[in-house]
Amino acid sequence: MRGTSNASLVLQLAAMWLPWKVRRPLLCKLFGYRIHSTARIKFSLVLADHVDMMEGSLVKNLTMIKGLTTLILHPRGRIGNLNWITGMLANDRVFFRDEPDRVSSLVVGEGASITNRHLFDCSNRITIGRFTTIGGFRSQFLTHSIDINSNRQTSQPIEIGEYSFTGTGVIVLKGASMGARCVLGAGSMLRSPFKSEYQLLAGNPAKPVRELDRDARYFHRTIGGVY
Repeated sequence: MRGTSNASLVLQLAAMWLPWKVRRPLLCKLFGYRIHSTARIKFSLVLADHVDMMEGSLVKNLTMIKGLTTLILHPRGRIGNLNWITGMLANDRVFFRDEPDRVSSLVVGEGASITNRHLFDCSNRITIGRFTTIGGFRSQFLTHSIDINSNRQTSQPIEIGEYSFTGTGVIVLKGASMGARCVLGAGSMLRSPFKSEYQLLAGNPAKPVRELDRDARYFHRTIGGVY
């Protein structure tokens, strides 16, 4: 059964109330999800055609994930509470017809964390690098928008490098990327690719402000959470 079908939605709503030791094998058997024995989905809905949750990965409470082709959480990758994560499947016949290679997916790297109350538009691929933190609240990651010249909806992937950090209330637009071990300041808008490492990016649009201390402990963690 496709994890994005209406029948899947009904079954998952019913299954949410079951104990996890019953719900996990049900999701794996009915929808073909791959969920490690130590991974867990709490009181949230995960509707994707392909789900791979590896060792120690977690989706917390009241998060909605729907319309994705692929969701991958690498070991100890985490998605927090009250996130809204949506996609647009490749077989859609109205939108993105000129983008045959587009894949609606979210990949959360090893030890990476999407905290609480964020919005992710995964019409195209969003990749969060290992040990990266999407911090604060109400950040927006938007992989599609209207191209006024072609009068069409267009999409491009977003990539955030490993060991990076995004502050509260940031906006990241289609085609944007951030290199490894960078910080995107609170309230900033990232709309271009930046490949340099150890940079503080800030502003609207975000630009490099200064180089970061390469010895900062955050950049050398071996566990994902910061407590």
